[in-house]
Amino acid sequence: MSSLNLLFFVLIFTALPHPFVSKLEGIDVLLDRLDSKRVNSSVQESAAKAVLQRLLPTHVNSFHFKIVSKDVCGGSSCFLIDNYKRTSQNEPEITIKGTTAVEITSGLHWYIKYWCGAHVSWEKTGGFQIASVPKPGSLPHVTDGGVKIQRPVPWNYYQNVVTSSYSYVWWEWERWEKEIDWMALQGINLPLAFNGQEAIWQKVFMNFNVTMEDLNDFFSGPAFLAWARMGNLHGWGGPLAQNWLNQQLVLQKKIVSRMLELGMTPVLPSFAGNVPAALKKIFPSANITRLGDWNTVDRNPRWCCTYLLDPTDPLFVEIGEAFIKQQIAEYGDVTDIYNCDSFNENTPPTNDTNYISSLGAAVYKAMSEGDKDAVWLMQGWLFYSDSAFWKPPQMKALLHSVPLGKMIVLDLFAEVKPIWRTSSQFYGAPYVWCMLHNFGGNIEIYGILDSIASGPVDARVSENSTMVGVGMCMEGIEQNPVVYELMSEMAFRNEKVQVLEWLKTYAHRRYGKAVPEVEATWEILYHTVYNCTDGIADHNTDFIVKFPDWDPSLHSGSAISKRDQMHALHALPGPRRFLSEENSDMPQAHLWYSNQELIKGLKLFLNAGNALAGSATYRYDLVDITRQALSKLANQVYMDAVIAFQHKDASAFNNHSQKFLQLIKDIDELLASNDNFLLGTWLESAKKLATNPSEMIQYEYNARTQVTMWYDTNITTQSKLHDYANKFWSGLLVDYYLPRASTYFDYMSKSLREKSEFQVDRWRQQWVFISISWQSNWKTGTKNYPIRAKGDSIAIAKVLYDKYFGQQLIK
Repeated sequence: MSSLNLLFFVLIFTALPHPFVSKLEGIDVLLDRLDSKRVNSSVQESAAKAVLQRLLPTHVNSFHFKIVSKDVCGGSSCFLIDNYKRTSQNEPEITIKGTTAVEITSGLHWYIKYWCGAHVSWEKTGGFQIASVPKPGSLPHVTDGGVKIQRPVPWNYYQNVVTSSYSYVWWEWERWEKEIDWMALQGINLPLAFNGQEAIWQKVFMNFNVTMEDLNDFFSGPAFLAWARMGNLHGWGGPLAQNWLNQQLVLQKKIVSRMLELGMTPVLPSFAGNVPAALKKIFPSANITRLGDWNTVDRNPRWCCTYLLDPTDPLFVEIGEAFIKQQIAEYGDVTDIYNCDSFNENTPPTNDTNYISSLGAAVYKAMSEGDKDAVWLMQGWLFYSDSAFWKPPQMKALLHSVPLGKMIVLDLFAEVKPIWRTSSQFYGAPYVWCMLHNFGGNIEIYGILDSIASGPVDARVSENSTMVGVGMCMEGIEQNPVVYELMSEMAFRNEKVQVLEWLKTYAHRRYGKAVPEVEATWEILYHTVYNCTDGIADHNTDFIVKFPDWDPSLHSGSAISKRDQMHALHALPGPRRFLSEENSDMPQAHLWYSNQELIKGLKLFLNAGNALAGSATYRYDLVDITRQALSKLANQVYMDAVIAFQHKDASAFNNHSQKFLQLIKDIDELLASNDNFLLGTWLESAKKLATNPSEMIQYEYNARTQVTMWYDTNITTQSKLHDYANKFWSGLLVDYYLPRASTYFDYMSKSLREKSEFQVDRWRQQWVFISISWQSNWKTGTKNYPIRAKGDSIAIAKVLYDKYFGQQLIK
């Protein structure tokens, strides 16, 4: 065990008890009530045992699990790890006790991490490293007296309201079971549970005389349901088949059931006011207004401008109550916490505080009429994104419109822009410190590890803190596993983490052994890609995946398209707007570190290839780091091509543009060598859910559209949301990003040859044509993309390193 001594330092301060003492009215009552809803101890213990069976089937008999009361933990949630007092070789070796099954599985994860050197991550980020776990009968003992780890705050929240579209949309139960296992091991006890709600809405609205034909216009297609639910759009990618509605309701019941078995509290949706257009005709006296346009190119009424029922209208409470009660009828009395975001992207018509207070009270009344103990969980992004409206008086009016403790706010982007600091702890309302981190499910190595390691602690110990949890609110998952492992640990940490030391243990666990070159690489990663302090939300703007839409001609007065301002305040899907870089006539991809430093780290990481060739986690990280270095190089190559074009240097332009196109091809080959970077997986999972050819066509179209144009176009204008959900996936690069870039360069080359203006409008028309052709590929015969990797990642990465960075590796 001497090789793992370094792992134990992290336990020194976390093993000391620091019970959470609620000072917030209603929170203790809520916690007690939620505890009373939990399934019995034997069910939870069995559920935790089943997680162990799936994780370490050879060690099922090595652990003893037991549910204990909060009294054992000083009144809060905790897990306890101790040596089992064996009287024979056939008995367990380690006892793990916890106040819920989630605490037990958290304890299991903590033990195999810090005593056995194991690692758990999503399959698509390399999966598990459990080879370091000793064989049954040889598990290491913990210190005499055991270890007790208490939660400093009661909740560990998980998901964003759009994660269901960017990551989960095509999942079946097999994948969901793995995700819930991952959640349980990470200690998540307050997950969003948004699947299947359209089937609930179908039943509710049809009771208000809305027809299925009306709902076909109201519901979007599967890949865009998150935004239909928020009232941003309707009908786009739809309609929803009855098969889909039925499938998702069955799936949701399995999801909720498993969450309950593990002692989690699911957060269910509630009514935010979005209604089908037909309701205005059915209830002509109701206060239903049509909202403004949200990112369409020409206000096409087929998708644009949804209808909102005013919360102060009596019909609002009727519908909201019916929805809550229908969920209870379907799932049982499983929670008291409901998500509602009525005011994101929907600014109230007046800033009068009395009116705002009445709106909030009405929203809450709709919940509480359906569940008398309801608690409103609200994303706090609006206070940042629309800060010009939500001044302190308006914030207070909304936050104080419900009884204290009946609203919990998610400080959604706290790792970058914490609202708790500027709002006097949300003016007394309880809140969850959340990490947003990812946008659109983009693939980019990025993070702010120091903020994650200290921010939750700073918030919790601050004067008059009302913090009641930590959370992860990423738009898309299955990327940057180090960020999510550290953030998950903050649910159990009372002190700040020394990140560099923690990273040494992380690297050891992730790859199963200590390798000096790898430790040196992670130190470089910590100081570069994982040290973004510029305050910019990292939506991947690398030119390969988010190609600039602009006229590159020298001294172009309107160089960058007004539809694609890369340095203005972006309007993005869902309730989010992001910071941007300073204005410039030239496009600038986000770069917050020295790519040369990253390349040094890549060289070190490659040199560890012989020692770690059999590690799936190493191969994933190698592909990702190489991809990142090459993508940032491509940004510079693109700018070199533009400068050559502006200087009318045809030879230099040709060299640089061809190098950019070759980089796309080479990165695609690299990505194709790893199962976790394949377009085919996304498309095939969509088609697999179809029950007939028509659904297969629709689902594939949804899947293709989301990751390219995203939203509507016309023949001359690309979507305002193009590339929002861009992906570095093999297949997408060579069949979509490559022809797009090639066509753009062809128009530039033609301009140089003919000494004519760059035909920006013709280029945009051609781009739309490329996009429509690719999205609708099924019309001419669907291309099936691989779902299995091809090639040796290590060999390809070495070749590309030598080719583009011009240095020989240490052999």
